[in-house]
Amino acid sequence: MSDQQTAAHPADSHDRIRVRGAREHNLKNVSVELPKRRLTVFTGVSGSGKSSLVFSTIAAESQRLINETYSAFVQGFMPSQSRPNVDVLEGLTTAIIVDQERMGANPRSTVGTATDVNAMLRIVFSRLGQPRIGSPNAFSFNVASVSGAGAVTLEKGGKKVKERRSFEILGGMCATCEGRGSVSDFDLAELYDADETLAGGALKVPGYSMDGWYGRLFSALLPMDTPIRDFTEQQLDDLLYKEPTKIKVEGTNLTYEGLIPRIQKSMLSKDREAMQPHIRAFVDRAIVFHACAACGGTRLNETARSSKIDGRSIADVCAMQISDLAEWVRGIEDQGMAPLVEKLCDTLDSFVQIGLGYLSLDRPTGTLSGGESQRTKMIRHLGSPITDATYVFDEPSVGLHPHDIQRMNQLLLKLRDKGNTVLVVEHKPEMIAIADHVVDLGPRAGTSGGEICFEGTVDALRASGTLTGKHLDDRARLKQSVRSPAGSVEVRGADRHNLRGVDVDVPLGVLCAITGVAGSGKSSLIHGYVSNREGVVAVDQGAIKGSRRSNPATYTGLLDPVRTAFAKANGVKPALFSANSEGACPECKGAGIIYTDLGMMATMESVCQVCDGKRYDAKVLQYTLGGKSIADVLDLSMAEALAFFSSPESKIPKAAKILERLVDVGIGYIKLGQALSTLSGGERQRLKLAIHMIEDADVYVLDEPTTGLHLADVEQLLGLLDRLVDAGKSVIVIEHHQAVMAHADWIIDIGPGAGQQGGTIVFEGSPRDLVDARSTLTGEHLAQYVAAS
Repeated sequence: MSDQQTAAHPADSHDRIRVRGAREHNLKNVSVELPKRRLTVFTGVSGSGKSSLVFSTIAAESQRLINETYSAFVQGFMPSQSRPNVDVLEGLTTAIIVDQERMGANPRSTVGTATDVNAMLRIVFSRLGQPRIGSPNAFSFNVASVSGAGAVTLEKGGKKVKERRSFEILGGMCATCEGRGSVSDFDLAELYDADETLAGGALKVPGYSMDGWYGRLFSALLPMDTPIRDFTEQQLDDLLYKEPTKIKVEGTNLTYEGLIPRIQKSMLSKDREAMQPHIRAFVDRAIVFHACAACGGTRLNETARSSKIDGRSIADVCAMQISDLAEWVRGIEDQGMAPLVEKLCDTLDSFVQIGLGYLSLDRPTGTLSGGESQRTKMIRHLGSPITDATYVFDEPSVGLHPHDIQRMNQLLLKLRDKGNTVLVVEHKPEMIAIADHVVDLGPRAGTSGGEICFEGTVDALRASGTLTGKHLDDRARLKQSVRSPAGSVEVRGADRHNLRGVDVDVPLGVLCAITGVAGSGKSSLIHGYVSNREGVVAVDQGAIKGSRRSNPATYTGLLDPVRTAFAKANGVKPALFSANSEGACPECKGAGIIYTDLGMMATMESVCQVCDGKRYDAKVLQYTLGGKSIADVLDLSMAEALAFFSSPESKIPKAAKILERLVDVGIGYIKLGQALSTLSGGERQRLKLAIHMIEDADVYVLDEPTTGLHLADVEQLLGLLDRLVDAGKSVIVIEHHQAVMAHADWIIDIGPGAGQQGGTIVFEGSPRDLVDARSTLTGEHLAQYVAAS
């Protein structure tokens, strides 16, 4: 309700966002009123319907209505959006979505280009850099230098005359690496064994057997019984680089071509994801990237690097830590550039405020974590003059140490105090605590969720008796006794990114937590020196991929043994039980939904009337296993499917093993045939976690497995990790959640700060020792956390 209830102006009465009858995904006719210009936090277990209400209903309709204001021509280039399944939406304002989607991995995209900081720096260097070399384009690694000349025909005074014209565009792109900063090359050690002969199988390239035509082809030009190490320079050049040459072998005309050009044409021309697994593995081993020698990895040509301000080129300042760069920019004194320099300082200060001061502008966006990507997107909005907008955040605490969460809270409140409506989907108690209004969805997940369980203040939530209210003040206790290590992974001299020659023994046979503020070097240490070892399975934060035809059954590989069992039981081909193959409904081609393109209007979706959304041809549904058709099986929840595939009449051990893990991670309520696109972020994270845990490994490395998990779900995750360790496995967790830290057997804390202020081991030991010492930021916050238990 408005603060001034006596306001007479009718415009002041529109102080609420009103939702009536929302039924998107699992929402059950939800109606809710949200106060404008306030901070509202949406809580509830993962899969309860938070994202369906906030993103798929409120934000989606706002963006759809804005898109409709553009001309039909412009709309033709924009993604079509259908109206959400809701009766009434009133009081909407412009929605600005800041989600967890990773920023694009385009090799030309950096932190500086994604936030427009590079654009401002280019203007500064074009005006103040010495020597003066040209416009801002001369400092851009995305603009190539080109020139040309020629004759043009013009009409002057009714006569056609020819004139000679020339043009020149001065760009900053390095011509050697084309502005990428790195060049690819072949690791020759992965192509052949230099100590072996060709006849003895020296070549490591898949498919190059000397028993067939390849052996005859090579023998026509090269010595087959000489070790490659003893080849002459010309022979080695012929083996690797020779241009296509016609030769006659045993009376047959053949074309000989060097290994490298042949591999480039036959393998590297394909999309990596479309390669067969063994080909992809070979390509990943054989192709190496190293810094471009011409530009030193800066992406810029020599001309762009020659222009300097106070002895620094634009490449030098982009490589600086942003917190240091902010101080350097403040030293620029030029009255004509003062407004731009002030704007640049504000943007760089925003990086520091948001906890990203440890990044550099030349950091590729593809290397940012989900949390870093989300906060980088926030930079654009912090200094924005826009007010009365609706900012929508998806778990802004992801990737944040407890020390950084306080700063994030201040930024959210700053956005609200500018007169904006802030909607936050969140699980962390520290962020729920700052809410003006809380909407709790549930009571559980999937079909058991989708209802409003509570609306009101944080204090009222605590007393509400809902699942979130009961767990809001939960605090994990330190374990009375911890497990003893059974060996260790030795890391010596680790110096990747900001690590400073780190020596550490990561214990095995225990639950080991790697902690530290964001940017301290946790991922650099573990993913750089532990994850790539034999017997280690790493689960990172990367999003799972899948089309609208993908579902948990296909994604996990569960459907393969199920199709085989159906085929065996009915004496038919397994392909019949694939909705993407022979068993597909002929009308909807196995999609279950008919998509109707209406041109400039939103694409219409309607359930296929032939198969009634079941995706299969009617004759396929006549075949059964244990009394159920393949469509019936896909309509089962994972928990129901586990019972079904464990029963004697429909027993499939391989399917049951996969389902056990899926139920273990707490997503037993999800249906096997549910589209991946309808799963929440937390559900996708746990689906990926379950898949990797099916793999037989000795060591599991988990990168923030609590992402997207409700307070009540964290306890279940800890139980799963305990069972893994008790079964003789080693679990290494990169984590910020204090409950995981308190539950660990061993903690390795990296810091003391981020970026250049991090990269060292500041503590090794048990959680109790960390709390007692209080010698690090992690120790301070963990001590406060367990003191509240």
